[in-house]
Amino acid sequence: MDYPAELSQKFQIAFGDQPRVFRAPGRVNLIGEHTDYNDGFVMPAAIDLSTYVAIAPRDDRLLTILSEGFDEVTELNLDRYAPHGTGHWSDYVRGVAVELMQAGFKLRGANLLIASNLPVGAGLSSSAAVEVATALALLSIIDATMDGVPLAKLCQRAENEYVGARVGIMDQFISANGRANHALMLDCRSLDFRLLPLPESVRLVIANTMVKHSIASGEYNARRAECETAARLLARRIAKVRALRDVTPADVERYRDDLPETVYKRARHVVSENERVLRAAEALASGDLAAFGQLMRQSHLSLRDDYEVSCEELDVMVEIAAKLPGCYGARMTGGGFGGCTVNLVDATAVAAFSEALAKGYEQATNRPPQIYICAVADGAQEVQSDAATR
Repeated sequence: MDYPAELSQKFQIAFGDQPRVFRAPGRVNLIGEHTDYNDGFVMPAAIDLSTYVAIAPRDDRLLTILSEGFDEVTELNLDRYAPHGTGHWSDYVRGVAVELMQAGFKLRGANLLIASNLPVGAGLSSSAAVEVATALALLSIIDATMDGVPLAKLCQRAENEYVGARVGIMDQFISANGRANHALMLDCRSLDFRLLPLPESVRLVIANTMVKHSIASGEYNARRAECETAARLLARRIAKVRALRDVTPADVERYRDDLPETVYKRARHVVSENERVLRAAEALASGDLAAFGQLMRQSHLSLRDDYEVSCEELDVMVEIAAKLPGCYGARMTGGGFGGCTVNLVDATAVAAFSEALAKGYEQATNRPPQIYICAVADGAQEVQSDAATR
């Protein structure tokens, strides 16, 4: 599907106007899971599955929002709006509009049509893609722009404050700042980042387990609270600890008796995962794919055993992948309790790997997976102007 062209045509049918079209990619995280909200390090890559937003201005103060994924139209009055979301799917769009206005941008009314080829609920950050694409679209009709870093921060704030999800910065950051054929190592405290070329000899294969366990959202918030407890307890022993980012593995072991067992395990994952990200960056920079893959393996085991956010389906998928020819590394990616694995695979083995992984997983679980062979894409951008549609 040519999303920009088809979305533009659908927009014209729905609203009778010529839109501009913007896209923002989803992401896969190669390594560095549950470290972002601990001020740590992550290494995501933007993928060529995206959310698209078509937009044209209105003469009133309404945002009229239509999504291909939901059979309804919703509106936001820019002069009268609630400060928080209601759990509706449009909260991600509304929250961005509210944050832009609170940041001083004088928005105008608009019609928006949203479409996506990103699977929802798979851990590929469809929510951040909606937010970033919406922000670019709303800014475009008032002839305003925003650089990638402040754009990511604003969209994160929309999800934190309006939607009510305490997400870290990673998803919005990579959606706004990704670069084709590169992973991005991000310091989630300073927001300094380093682009690392991915060799042409490998591909990213994303495998969707097709499960999402209902405990995910509550457990995510619980993990955050446990990390904050660990940082608070360790700060009594170690000067200048603001987050687990400021703690080393040796610190965690030295003061293990100060931490409840579960809190100790959460801290051990986070501080060891930060070290793995730094080592993975050096492995990628030197082209040592075997070392990179081993670090992915260690990350999955830590997420399974210490952070306890994996599940049977994810573990089965990773174990099958690890035994297949051409696979350098496999791990769960995203928040956990279902969703996807990411696999670093030799380009010559991708077809056979994908077929064998899908077959093995279905045999083990009686559940057919979805397999995505992804290119690493650029961050958010305009993909079709209103002039181009005429």
